[in-house]
Amino acid sequence: MTMWLDYTIEQGVNKFRVKGDWDGEVMGLDANGKPGYRHRPLYSPGEVYIVGEDGWLYKTDEVNALLIKHESNKLKQSQQHDPKP
Repeated sequence: MTMWLDYTIEQGVNKFRVKGDWDGEVMGLDANGKPGYRHRPLYSPGEVYIVGEDGWLYKTDEVNALLIKHESNKLKQSQQHDPKP
């Protein structure tokens, strides 16, 4: 387990983020915005987490799978309505 210390949590109306000493630090970016600062960043853009009843945030790929399935169904439907000659 990795322990993260001395970070600030900014909370908005329906969102929050963790701030380090510079923008992107917790996402593994160095002070110049280049990736690779951390071997295991706290989180990365595009990741999705589910909050468990125990307060832990669990990373999930299920949302991405649902989105991919939805896009695939839309494509199939558009191909059925507009068949190629």
